Amino acid sequence: MKIIVTGGAGFIGSAVIRHLIEDSEHQVLNLDKLTYAGNLESLRDVESHERYSFAQVDICDRDGVEKVFADFKPDVMMHLAAESHVDRSIDAPGEFMETNIIGTYTLLEVARKYSSEHADFRFHHISTDEVYGDLEGGDYFYETTAYAPSSPYSASKASSDHLVRAWNRTYGLPVVITNCSNNYGPYHFPEKLIPLMILNALAGKSLPVYGDGQQVRDWLYVEDHARALVKVALEGVIGETYNIGGHNEKKNLEVVHTICDLLEELHPNKAQGLNQYRDLITYVKDRPGHDVRYAIDATKIDRELGWKPQETFESGMRKTVEWYLATRETWCKNVLDGSYQGERLGAL
Repeated sequence: MKIIVTGGAGFIGSAVIRHLIEDSEHQVLNLDKLTYAGNLESLRDVESHERYSFAQVDICDRDGVEKVFADFKPDVMMHLAAESHVDRSIDAPGEFMETNIIGTYTLLEVARKYSSEHADFRFHHISTDEVYGDLEGGDYFYETTAYAPSSPYSASKASSDHLVRAWNRTYGLPVVITNCSNNYGPYHFPEKLIPLMILNALAGKSLPVYGDGQQVRDWLYVEDHARALVKVALEGVIGETYNIGGHNEKKNLEVVHTICDLLEELHPNKAQGLNQYRDLITYVKDRPGHDVRYAIDATKIDRELGWKPQETFESGMRKTVEWYLATRETWCKNVLDGSYQGERLGAL
């Protein structure tokens, strides 16, 4: 099987590619523009493999995407390329509209033309649970939950989801869609909550928590997600949507406490003058339109495709903290030696 992964140098995309190369016999082409969050070092372990190749192409560049399709002749496209950070979308939404909406449209049009001559081609669109908006009480997000996005980011992803479904219904493009909960794990760009907290704590910097930290998220270990995505891409029923969650609902403040406690155990040598890592926690003004709770019901993918997460929140978080400790002077240092230094991105 020949598989294109868009955004393959990103956090989830690189996990998918590592899984495909290390645990299967598929040929994989990584199509990535290499924006600030795209890092080919995340693929260092597989970059020289004979079944892996890379094309630096913007998904909005139709000619470039068509050339990749013509040369590689894929059986499957797994579309993960996206602008994905909510804070940046609030301050500078334009890039999110361009990449997440126009980029997806461009891919759909190229795929539509290509699939007319390749009947077995499949288009897998990877999305987020944030398209569903906010949850109250003890309910969950189901595949049938109505969309109610709250941020420019989630609105752009909701738009792309609707485009994919429309291309399936109107043109018969063979698609599958997945919506996932919050991912975490190795190789996560440090603007996101978990890696930012780990690296700030190790540097003795403040740990900024939005509002009162009581927002709830369902956390999914990225390698569990990668396994689920490959299963859906290859075995999912055309036209269907599958929600992917980790069954790990945690308040943001709980997540930060867990990180602090693991660092107390695994890295007790703190920055000078610091008594305990929890002392670094500071509460900052809440994000505009901040959703209170997300929670995925992942019954369908378990029942129909036999997938369930292997990692608990406890085991996944321990692996994650251990990985950042081990790579602080290599992968993390190389990322932080660039333009990103832990600040909020996109601020005008």
